[in-house]
Amino acid sequence: MSGTPEQELLSRTALGTFRLNGQFLAVSEELARPAGLTAAWWQVVGAVLHEPLPVAGIARTMGITRQSVQRIADLLVTKGLAEYAANPAHRRAKLLRPTEAGREAVRRIEPGHAALAARLAAELGEAEFAETVRVLERLSAALEAVGAVGAVTEP
Repeated sequence: MSGTPEQELLSRTALGTFRLNGQFLAVSEELARPAGLTAAWWQVVGAVLHEPLPVAGIARTMGITRQSVQRIADLLVTKGLAEYAANPAHRRAKLLRPTEAGREAVRRIEPGHAALAARLAAELGEAEFAETVRVLERLSAALEAVGAVGAVTEP
């Protein structure tokens, strides 16, 4: 590949991230399946476990489109895993919250999730695992800071 060293680093970072995304999606599907969830359903229910959120808020947190979250949220409500509640801050943007069945489904995932986390921590070491999280969070913040998310422009 031709280009600057920075372009090479960006390309390698992107390719590595795409591969990680695929790996995380595959393992998430595997963990979620016995609980009757898909990875996407688990992701949306997980986003509202601690506090109800509007669909747009879930989408911002997850970095995906509002329409994708809306489709999944509606499915979760139909399946009885989540419900819509009134939003005191915005009449039209209802809040999504898990039902007890949704919470129970996520609880069934926790043992496999904990086992995978322990195996990764053992493979990487606690300090390197924490550093990985820090670097990924820093990269995400840097992409937002340079305006790369939503509008790629010439320098």
